[in-house]
Order: sequence, then C-alpha cells, then structure tokens
Amino acid sequence: MLRWLLGSREPQAGAEKSAILNIGEEQTQNPYTELTALKAHTDIVRFLVQVDDNRFASACDDGSVIVWDVQTGEVLFELHGHTQKITAIIVFPSNEMHGERVDLMLTASSDRTVIAWDCESGQEVYKASDFLSTVKNLIVLQSLDVWLSGGGEIRIWSRDFKVLGEIGSFSDGGIAALVELPKNCVAAAVGRDLRIYKLGAGAAGSAKWSISEVRCLSTHQDVIRTLANVNEVTFVSGSHAGELIVWDALDWSVQAFERNLSHVASPQDVTPENKLLPLQEEVSIQCISSDGECVFVAVCRSIYVYNLQTKRVIAYQKNAHDSDIQHMATLPNRQLGSCSEDGSVRIWELRSKPQFQAESVPAGFFSMWGFGKPSKQSNHTVKRAAENGIIASLELIGDLIGHSSSVQMFLYFQDHGLVTCSADHLIILWKEGKRESRLRSLMLFQKLEQNGDLQARFSLH
Repeated sequence: MLRWLLGSREPQAGAEKSAILNIGEEQTQNPYTELTALKAHTDIVRFLVQVDDNRFASACDDGSVIVWDVQTGEVLFELHGHTQKITAIIVFPSNEMHGERVDLMLTASSDRTVIAWDCESGQEVYKASDFLSTVKNLIVLQSLDVWLSGGGEIRIWSRDFKVLGEIGSFSDGGIAALVELPKNCVAAAVGRDLRIYKLGAGAAGSAKWSISEVRCLSTHQDVIRTLANVNEVTFVSGSHAGELIVWDALDWSVQAFERNLSHVASPQDVTPENKLLPLQEEVSIQCISSDGECVFVAVCRSIYVYNLQTKRVIAYQKNAHDSDIQHMATLPNRQLGSCSEDGSVRIWELRSKPQFQAESVPAGFFSMWGFGKPSKQSNHTVKRAAENGIIASLELIGDLIGHSSSVQMFLYFQDHGLVTCSADHLIILWKEGKRESRLRSLMLFQKLEQNGDLQARFSLH
C-alpha cells in the first residue's frame, strides 16, 4: 500500500512532479521502494532511451521527445519536430576516431521523417523525409560510423544524413526488426523471412556504399516478431507462432529450434482442455532478452529461460503477468525485469534448484532440431531436476505498482534505479529506498556541518 515518504516538490519547468512515494516494506527483496512520477507528456509514452549515465529521453505518441535528468527528474530539453507518433529512437554516440565529438539522438516518426538532435544543446541538426513508408527500426553501426533505417526499405546513412546506399521495397508491413551481425552484416525480419545483408564501403573518393542480400532464411513458419543479439557469435529470432530459433551469427546456420515454448508446463499448470486446444494467442513470442548465457523469452504473459549451452528451457514462470508482456531486460545479479499491459513492472531472480527433486513433467516437450527423440509417454516422474531440464526457478522478488495503464518500456541505470513509461502518460523514476535515504542523510549532515562552520566563524567575529 502506498504511503507518503516526503512532501511534494516544486515541479520543474515543463513538468509536473508528484511527491516521492514508498511502495511498502512487505517486499523485502525489492530495492526499488521509492517512486517519483513525472508529468510532462500528454499522450502514450512508448519509448525510452539512455542518453548517458545521468540522462534519458522519452518519446510520445504526440510526436514530442523529452530529455530528462534521471537523478532529479528535471526536464532538460523538449524536442518538437515531428507531427505524428514516434516509432523508433536511438542514440548515435560521437566517434573520436572520425573527429566527431557530438552525440546525436535519432528519432523516427509515423510522419515518415527521421530527425537528428544534438544531445548537448537539444537543437535539431538534420532531417530526412523522403521515405517510402514509416521507419520503424533504427540501428547504429558504431565501427563503421553509419546508421541504418528500416521500414519500406533499408538505407545506409552517414552521420551528416547523406544516403550512402539503399536496398529493397518491402510491402506487408516492411521490416519488423533489424539487428547488427559480425563482418559488416545485418539481419532483417521481413514477414516469415530472415534476410541477411552485407554492407561495403565505397572506393576511395566515392560516397556510395554497397548493400546486397547474401542469404534469405525461410526457416520460420510464421511472421517473425522479434530479433535479439545474444553475443558476438549468436543471435535469436521469435515468431508469432511461438518458434524460437538460435542462429550462428557468422554462417547463419540454425543452432537450435524450439517450436512452441508454451508446451513447457507441469500438469498442474495446464488443464486437459487447454492441452488439447492450444490457443494461437498463447504461443506468440512478444520479446526476447539475453544475458549471454541464457535467453529470456516472453510468450504472451509467460516467461521462459532457455539455456544456450544445454539447449533446453531451465526455468519458466507461467502467468508472470496478468496481460501480455511488453518489454523485458536483464538486470545485475541474475535478475530480470518485465513490464506488461496490466500496468505492472516486476523484478525476477533466477535461482538454481536443488540437484535432486521429484517432479512430474511432460516428456519430450522440446522438438529440438537434431537433438534427442521425444518419449512415447505423455508424462513421467523424475527424481533429478537435471533429467527434465528444469534446473532453476524464476522467483518474483519485486512488484512495482505505480502506473494505471499499460507499461510500454523501462530502463535500468546502475546508479539511479529504474525508469518506466506508460500509456497513462507518466514517466516514473524508481529509486532504491535505502540508498536514497543514505544520500539524504549525507546531504543533511553536510548542510549541518556547513551551518556549524558558519556559526563558528560568526561567533569568532
């Protein structure tokens, strides 16, 4: 239950801030016990991006972008250049090797424009507007000092917004996802296909780059919804039909293939009726995150932890939220954050199970491509967790309740906690209660010490 911790603060220019609240002491393992609600947007806030260690930007459906100070909640810049909702946002860091020392922030919008903003001044620097359709994907190739836009086509851009190369004229929604691969390649999700493109710099004195399709992978049986890099040699893709594919990032071969993660459940989790009639909407992969060792997969409202070494799910949490999960990201100390349409933000911890544990599970619930054979029995009991693959558990350690509508995204700052955005138009800063309390005490002691020195000096005179 929420209770007041401090009195209301004076709102910053352009933003209305609520009081700091405490979410209660019953969540003993949840450090994010203080929240501050920031009110500056007037529509759904869908995107957040970290600008640096102390700043972040939020992007809204009204076309506005706001840059904030993550510690104080102060509005630093309000960026107005788009006329429709923001569809993608990314930071293009400066490249000292090329003599550039200005960080840019790129924003794409449904108005079919992309704008570059100076992160230090908040000024519009460049603008492009001749796209075939809405740009929904922006990625930066830092090693090449270029950025790519993905929508109805893929374009390579220089830092000063010159088109270096272009390929494709995609219909039916265009590019759904775009990730960088090694050896100057990128992977693009176009419908059911995963297309690999290779980029090449032009000859000396030429401003044009080459971009060519080198492979079209049609392994998915349904529309690809999400792509994610795992490490330098691995990436993953997830489809609407629940297919999870682990790819080699160098030769683009399939390393593992799971057809339906929602089949992973113990008998008490799923009724017989649901086993016979699986619903399409209960298998769709919403988003993917990874810590390099495991892949965390959100399937509607459930979360599955897939281990890359064993090529098996090692933990899962059925009904992790009451509605579909919108975003996930790994946190330090084997923790995971997730947010949902139900308005909740939850913190999970991956914990190892005891090595010996009797547990009834369905047999052969992973149709691995080239790994093992399914058992003829529908269910069996095992005495060791290692035999059925479920060797860990995903434990809820924090439930951050502060938004009144769908939470779209969150950011983690090592020194400042979490930032969340929602359809309720709010930005919420979640702070570690104990840390903030120590900081306030330190500031108070410093002020008392300063006041004491002043009084002492005054008394001497």
